[in-house]
Amino acid sequence: MKRLQLAGYQARHFGYSAEGKVATIRLNRPDRKNPLTFDSYGELRDLFRDMVYATDIKAIVFTGEGGNFCSGGDVHEIIGPLVKMDMPELLEFTRMTGDLVKAMRGCPQPIVAAIDGVCTGAGAMIACASDMRVATARSKLAFLFVRVGLAGADMGACTLLPRLIGLSRAADWLYTGRVVSGDEAERVGFHNRLVEPDQLLDEAGALATSLAEGPNFGHAMTKTMLWQEWNAGLGECIEAEAQAQAICMQTKDFERAYHAFAAKQKPVFEGN
Repeated sequence: MKRLQLAGYQARHFGYSAEGKVATIRLNRPDRKNPLTFDSYGELRDLFRDMVYATDIKAIVFTGEGGNFCSGGDVHEIIGPLVKMDMPELLEFTRMTGDLVKAMRGCPQPIVAAIDGVCTGAGAMIACASDMRVATARSKLAFLFVRVGLAGADMGACTLLPRLIGLSRAADWLYTGRVVSGDEAERVGFHNRLVEPDQLLDEAGALATSLAEGPNFGHAMTKTMLWQEWNAGLGECIEAEAQAQAICMQTKDFERAYHAFAAKQKPVFEGN
């Protein structure tokens, strides 16, 4: 079986670091509010695909530098070239961007997005694809696709966003492309919590660390089931969860938790 050590991964098109079991991805073009390029899209997709095989990374923080999260696709490096492409090239691009979302949802590690400032377009979809979102009140979320004459259906927006905030609110955000404040996004359930800007990375890192120190096999199973059960009936979901939980009950972490409880101690999970 393929196994990778990704603590020492050397990123080319964004910042990457690891501390303990937590990796932090930082979009690092702050002068332009951290836009994505063809290269950064592709490298992010490939990194999240590799996370499936990582033995040392158990949780991920995704953030941006310079007081902003991500302004979406770079106007000059992506949108400009797109208007000159033919249909096969355009479809290759849109499938690549969707593959990034699929890779984020497919990796077993919980992903915590730490969101400050601008979080728009593809940046908003990276936030959607994350498992949890810690943000600031001054953050500005917008699904801008309609503003450039496109559909709101981009990178899975029409399936992911309604799951997070409901169909009616998702329709509002996707049809209008309006800017949503951090307060509104937290109130309707998009953001899990709001923190002060100077506490954002500390809070997101603490959350990711707590997840990384938990039952990693169980967390991976939870992530799989949350995704898998959306379109299934109740009976199918209950049976799938029965099988998933029975598998988890065979792990050493489950046994460790029992012995720790019996000894009135805090369990130390090892992910096996």
